[in-house]
Amino acid sequence: MTLDLDLADALSRAEGDARLAALAALAQQARDLIDAVALTDVPGDEITAVAGEIAVLSERLRATMRDRPRSFQLTEDQNTLIDPGNAVGGVANPHALPLVVEVTPERTVRADVQFRPVHAGPPGFVHGGVTSMVLDQLLGEAVAAGHFPAMTGTLTIRYRRPVPYGEPLVGTAEYTHSEGRKSWVEGRIALPDGTPLVEATGLFITPSAWVGLTIADVEEATAPAAGQ
Repeated sequence: MTLDLDLADALSRAEGDARLAALAALAQQARDLIDAVALTDVPGDEITAVAGEIAVLSERLRATMRDRPRSFQLTEDQNTLIDPGNAVGGVANPHALPLVVEVTPERTVRADVQFRPVHAGPPGFVHGGVTSMVLDQLLGEAVAAGHFPAMTGTLTIRYRRPVPYGEPLVGTAEYTHSEGRKSWVEGRIALPDGTPLVEATGLFITPSAWVGLTIADVEEATAPAAGQ
């Protein structure tokens, strides 16, 4: 298994950063549109008219397309990998919240979380599959911050209370221990006062090809592909 690195589409650093910023703004507009579609109550003829306008815009974006979403990119300081196409945290992915994860001084992770009506499951609450997806991301970030990058092996979810949308919540996770390439992580989504809503434990596996990998190694190994 290899780690795909997208070196800003072979653009200069400044051009790559500007393009990513434009894509992030476009993705946010798409999220706003999705929210509006989910909640709109305008007349049917207006819905039809808007759908036609969106179809035209979609065709403009399809004029030149990639064969897959953007993958890992190095930040401007060349020391951190970001994943703009990620389904949970990718700034260039309209499907993402996007989740902004912070690493604490203790090498745990936290994120402010606020779900939207488009994430609804039971009436008035968030779908359990959406919260498990967010927890999977948090646990993955936690194992990378506290130990070493790994991929989900098993994920166990405990739903303690219904999760509301439209309210500020907090997600946290921490690496606990490892045995060889296996690592265990715990996390939760809670109210601001700490009341747990959903809890998760995960077993994460570091692929053998990743053992001993550093960002510098990845950059060197993938640099020849930058012009593709």
